[in-house]
Amino acid sequence: MDAAPATAAITATGVSKRFGTVDALSDVTLAIDGMATGLLGANGAGKSTLMRALLGLVRPDAGALSVLGLDAAHDQRDIRLRVGYMPERECLPRDPSAHVFVVHLAELRGLPRRAAVLRASEVLFQVGLEEERSRPIGTFSTGMRQRVKLAQALVHGPELVVLDEPTAGLDPAGREEMLQLVRRLSLDLGVRVLLSSHVLEDISRTCDAVVVLRDGHVVTSGRLDELRGADATAVQVRVTGDVAGFRAALLRRSLTTEEAGDRLVVQGADAAVLDAVRDAAAEAGAGIRELHPAVPTVEDILVGAMEDA
Repeated sequence: MDAAPATAAITATGVSKRFGTVDALSDVTLAIDGMATGLLGANGAGKSTLMRALLGLVRPDAGALSVLGLDAAHDQRDIRLRVGYMPERECLPRDPSAHVFVVHLAELRGLPRRAAVLRASEVLFQVGLEEERSRPIGTFSTGMRQRVKLAQALVHGPELVVLDEPTAGLDPAGREEMLQLVRRLSLDLGVRVLLSSHVLEDISRTCDAVVVLRDGHVVTSGRLDELRGADATAVQVRVTGDVAGFRAALLRRSLTTEEAGDRLVVQGADAAVLDAVRDAAAEAGAGIRELHPAVPTVEDILVGAMEDA
């Protein structure tokens, strides 16, 4: 991935927000400076409140929040010109066509009429709605409506897009297409992405970094590859044939093993251990189907962060 841009997409210092007796955000401090960051947490974790605060829709009770170097509390107009937002809720009108609606949103964001028409056509093509752009939105499927919401978020050429549960309500095929579209934003189009979701796979497939919220607190944040860790102290192996014989051959070589489902975890990950695993399989007449470092998956780490906070 390319180096992070010089200006952080979002920074928060001691941000808190209370609604009645509920602390929606509590002393949130973070910096989001990569190209694609996931905002992960269960319902009620504080994701929506944080997004509303950075868009200037609610004002924090305490702390400082900036977006693209702008003060979220005082530079709301400038932020909205540089940021696109795709809401989770159904909010589209039924009667206008997709093209008319996206043109209207482009003009509201300051584009001249001619530029708005051109940009609307471009983004509807990018999200796969070029052939349906003249149809009334009310005739669209859920997946097509989600694409219209994505198109309006992109029409003014934002530097950052905030996507709230973009795969909500989609069938497997529609979800796959939406995730591919989201990933293209940062990889191919150079648009920074903040994706809010409670679905681990959506985050791991589209983002390079993550912020995990629980009960209004940040419980972990960072690049996914750094959170996962690159160093392994064990290897995981799956064999066919005489598994018991293979395990016995490992023990004769003084290798410590433990079971992990239909796989064995062998302590040690250097070349000598790998050679011993190979020799033990040959001795037992077992075939090695998998052999890889026993490092935790992204899902393991994020679920652990959400549960252990």
